[in-house]
Amino acid sequence: MSGKKPVDHSNVSRISDEDTSGCCYTLRMATSIEDIRSLFFWKAVFAELLGTFILVLTAIGSTVQGWNEDPNARDPVDLVQIALSFGLCVATAVWIVGHISGGHINPAVTCAMLVTRRISLIRGIMYIIAQSLGSIAAAGILKALTPPEQVGGLGVTGLNTGVTAAQGFGVEMFITMFLVLTVFAACDSKRTDLGGSFPLQIGLSVTIGHLWAVSSHFLHFCFRAVVEYLP
Repeated sequence: MSGKKPVDHSNVSRISDEDTSGCCYTLRMATSIEDIRSLFFWKAVFAELLGTFILVLTAIGSTVQGWNEDPNARDPVDLVQIALSFGLCVATAVWIVGHISGGHINPAVTCAMLVTRRISLIRGIMYIIAQSLGSIAAAGILKALTPPEQVGGLGVTGLNTGVTAAQGFGVEMFITMFLVLTVFAACDSKRTDLGGSFPLQIGLSVTIGHLWAVSSHFLHFCFRAVVEYLP
């Protein structure tokens, strides 16, 4: 990440002497008990909540489209706008909280970090809880700020016609894999061939995933048209 700031590592034990740089620095406490006792840990948990809140509020907000005086009119959805919004929102959120928590803002990234022993078990659990709470709070506020006739599915992801559950699972698996691989590649302090903004690199992988999975009609967002199917 450009403009890196030093991180206080005094209360943590590093995995290696080389894991002190990158946008998602790979630090973990010696034990989960030491994690809980650390003020830095709780700041990181709150940072994950904040980062996910920013992502959901702004990115999902871009799916509220089709503003029209006629409630039955259906304007075309700008999928490129949504893809760019998600990518830029991820990059912004990682830039804001990355130096505190590592900028996971996604349970898939947190699980990957946990499996590769880059974070402790309690950190992984608390990150996922914080991410979930941040997402719920952001979705609630976004719904409150959106006129009822424009709410629809509020960005809920669904399968397009003809796409089976297994195919949808496969698409989600691959776009998640691309994201996680990009995060690990961007955070690899041993690489010397990387430059520019690490958060932006991660955000672009999210944009690519949306452009493929959504714009190619494998998946779709439930927009205002879904209102007619809701109870």
